[in-house]
Amino acid sequence: MTFDAALVAKVRGRLASEATAATSARVAALVREEVGVRGAAQVLAAVETLRSELVGAGPLEALMREPGVTDVLVNGPHEVWVDRGRGLEPAGVLFADEAEIRRLAVRLAAAAGKRLDDAVPYADIRLVGGVRLHAVLPPVSANGICLSFRVPRRRAFELDEFVEAGAMSRAVADLLAAVVASRASFIVTGGTGTGKTTLLSTLLGCVDPRERIVLVEDSGELRPAHPHVVRLEARAPNIEGVGAIELRALVRQALRMRPDRLVVGEVRGAECVDLLAALNVGHDGGAGTVHANSVADVPARIEALCTAAGLSREAAHSQLAAGLRVVVQLARRSDGQRVLEAIGVVSRRADGLVDVRPAVELRGSQWRNGEARAELDEVLGGRDHVRGYDR
Repeated sequence: MTFDAALVAKVRGRLASEATAATSARVAALVREEVGVRGAAQVLAAVETLRSELVGAGPLEALMREPGVTDVLVNGPHEVWVDRGRGLEPAGVLFADEAEIRRLAVRLAAAAGKRLDDAVPYADIRLVGGVRLHAVLPPVSANGICLSFRVPRRRAFELDEFVEAGAMSRAVADLLAAVVASRASFIVTGGTGTGKTTLLSTLLGCVDPRERIVLVEDSGELRPAHPHVVRLEARAPNIEGVGAIELRALVRQALRMRPDRLVVGEVRGAECVDLLAALNVGHDGGAGTVHANSVADVPARIEALCTAAGLSREAAHSQLAAGLRVVVQLARRSDGQRVLEAIGVVSRRADGLVDVRPAVELRGSQWRNGEARAELDEVLGGRDHVRGYDR
């Protein structure tokens, strides 16, 4: 059955006049009234199409439902890209014109309580189902409106899947599981799109089911396969600019919720100070993600975040040395494959500052022991781990 703009306009108009939510039941009823559809299959098809047009992502909706899709990027009416885990490729989806893209972005922003117009030409938006949208309008986006959708994985990975995909060896996977079991505090680092959140979700699924995990996130992306997870999510200000709840405040609340593991989904601001403080008051096994180019760059990155929040350089390094033990670094190759690049150990120098040195690192296509492998064994309590990384 074909659905044209007139049908969408009629259903949208009736929903607006009734001040009714676009539920599947109500949309189905309106479709029957407008076009006289009788068959259940036809009604279902109509509802799916109209919901994507009225409250979903329009022509991008089906694309984002494909298994394995992690990102959908719109650079223009005829330039839509998709990442299915193998790097970006043309999606084959077309918009009629720039105005259609703008209408989609403004509608999605309004549905999320965000403003997106010439006065506020960019917005971070969380859609139903956890999809994150970043939209930028001209003139900020010089070549036209740009949309970036980050699609969360619908189920947690298992470590075996990372091994099968070539992201790590079996020995490295076993070592990561041992890090979690030892309750050593750790962070997952890497650039944008390297899979930090995916790996952290997987590792949290290895936590003892008797432990209580409290997640603090800017936008709910972590989905660990664990029976006892409590979620706290930050809230952006509404259209009037009020009602914001910052990540830093939620970290403090989480400390009062009897966490066995306190996890901050993405540390990128002043909440870094509170995470380090939490890791230093008896909450072993805490975790988070941080943007960093390598394990060696992590101390500088943490220092920058903490000093911007008012903590001195010396205090930041002292907290880091006392609270964080392991760094797991991810990278993304030119062919789009995500790999574990290194596992590093935090150590304090004689001058009081902190280094992160590799205990395991990827050299070419092989994982090898690094200079800090003995220190990692000490962190893990001297357990008998697999010592070869040439598999």
